[in-house]
Amino acid sequence: MSWNKKRGMPAIKRETIEIDAAGKVVGRLATHIAKLLMGKDQPGYIPHIDSGAIIKVSHAGQLVFTGKKMEQKVLFRSSNRPSGIKRLPVAKLLKERPEEVLLHAVKYMLPKNRMQSERLKRLIIV
Repeated sequence: MSWNKKRGMPAIKRETIEIDAAGKVVGRLATHIAKLLMGKDQPGYIPHIDSGAIIKVSHAGQLVFTGKKMEQKVLFRSSNRPSGIKRLPVAKLLKERPEEVLLHAVKYMLPKNRMQSERLKRLIIV
């Protein structure tokens, strides 16, 4: 007897979504992007299968912060060495590297698991 044995998962067809970030609030845009990267917008969402879309974001330099976040918000990095913490004010980072602000926001809205880095690779900020 011949059986139709299929091994592995079927190929995932990813759609490409283009988002214009001009004038949008960082947090609300980041949650929307994280949802699309995880594939939660699809009716057949399965948590352990990465079926999200490819996201292209344009005009990241025109993001908006609400309230006093532009003056008060600070992003931190650490080298895990004594006194190795680096402080980056958001206002300075938004002028120099605006894509890093959005990437940081999306990264911390994705689940902290093995698929986080694979999902972030599908986020293209132009």
